[in-house]
Amino acid sequence: MEGTPLLSLVIWLPIVAGVLVLATGGDRNAPYARLVALIGAVAGLVVALPLYTAFDPMNAGMQFVERKPWIEMFNVHYYVGVDGISMLFLLLNSFTTVLVVIAGWKVIEKKVAQYMAAFLFMSGLMNGVFAALDGVLFYVFWEAMLIPMFLIIGVWGGPNRVYASIKFFLYTLLGSLLMLVAFIYLYNKSGGSFSIQDYYGLPLTMTEQVLIFLAFFTAFAVKVPMWPVHTWLPDAHVEAPTGGSVVLAAIMLKIGAYGFLRFSLPITPDASHHLAGFMIALSLIAVVYIGLVALVQADMKKLIAYSSISHMGFVTLGIFLFNAFGMEGALVQMISHGFISGALFLCVGVLYDRMHSRQIADYGGVVNRMPKFAAFFMLFAMANSGLPATSGFVGEFMVIMGTIKVNFWYAFLAASTLIFGAAYTLWMFKRVVFGAVANEEVEKLEDVSVREFLVLAVLAVAVLAMGLYPLPFTEVMHASVNNLLHHVAQSKLY
Repeated sequence: MEGTPLLSLVIWLPIVAGVLVLATGGDRNAPYARLVALIGAVAGLVVALPLYTAFDPMNAGMQFVERKPWIEMFNVHYYVGVDGISMLFLLLNSFTTVLVVIAGWKVIEKKVAQYMAAFLFMSGLMNGVFAALDGVLFYVFWEAMLIPMFLIIGVWGGPNRVYASIKFFLYTLLGSLLMLVAFIYLYNKSGGSFSIQDYYGLPLTMTEQVLIFLAFFTAFAVKVPMWPVHTWLPDAHVEAPTGGSVVLAAIMLKIGAYGFLRFSLPITPDASHHLAGFMIALSLIAVVYIGLVALVQADMKKLIAYSSISHMGFVTLGIFLFNAFGMEGALVQMISHGFISGALFLCVGVLYDRMHSRQIADYGGVVNRMPKFAAFFMLFAMANSGLPATSGFVGEFMVIMGTIKVNFWYAFLAASTLIFGAAYTLWMFKRVVFGAVANEEVEKLEDVSVREFLVLAVLAVAVLAMGLYPLPFTEVMHASVNNLLHHVAQSKLY
């Protein structure tokens, strides 16, 4: 693979495939649009696999680096690379895109080409976010990826889709404007460079660091989303089509937490230490309070959306503990949450496609009509509750281990998610799946099709594989995490 621009292929191949899907024309050629989309998504995953197989886990630096001049007047470069922190997210994104295309195969009947193309565009743009090492390039990808998701929610969403899409767009757009200001300030401070790595170790005063940290915080906290700027997410999830919810939960939320690791900690290490208590407090509020909010939800999608906010609180908690257990646990939790939340939203989508209702009260006794589906749903519900031997346990256990090294009561509050998570997930599962058949609509339900079985089975294997043998996921991040922790520990002012 020497000399092959792997990262450029991973970024641009899905985007080119999206253009080809649009070129198939209107809905009269929908079968061709679906086929081209699937080929493009699979090709995107295939070219991403060498990022893992050729990755050197002992190398803490950037790998597969490509750098070419872009806007020479301002010293802006097309500069991409991955390390142990970002590489797995490109694989997760490419993997999820394939599943989303398959999941929407028969469900989407209108504007099929546009729907499939939007996901391919978004896949390439999000890969660009994870790979960008130039501030301007990162910002362009960061803003551009909002457009396909805005359209996915606004065009194929539910009755309040316009409200949800505009709320999503405004929250995330306004949150990132201060990030652009921070990049411009760092550009001037570094003597005219937009290279992110040139910002590591800049001689910044504590006041400068705090202000830059807060500028990045506005962008990343909204994207995670952290409490109290989380209110856009339940609306977006409820109105989005199933595929939109899967990508939103599995990939897009992770970009905010990734931003803290790539920008906030290494560029403003002193401010990160100084404000760690503030970040831990917000994270614990998300874990506990949002877990309680999830308990009272009557809509399955809304419950899973609040569950995502609570689990992402675990991620930000792990990041700001400044130890290897916490940070690696946060990364593992992000990958695991991508599998589990994506699977849960797909399960809700399977039921919604049949009954056109997400209300828990409308179901009951589904296991009597859909035993295969119930088995998958049970596995993912248990994983969401943090059951050992599933991927949901590994990240949470590591973060709790890291937290107890810092403060017992922080760990006590964090561990409460194992109780709340089990409570709201199993409460939903019991009422939807168990008991006698609730009504005529449930009586008419048919079990999962071959296509649905395939998608859920792949995710089930991923959840169990990561839970039983997490080493292939953790070994690639050791060197990069230790390097980041060493850099942050070298902070001069704290």
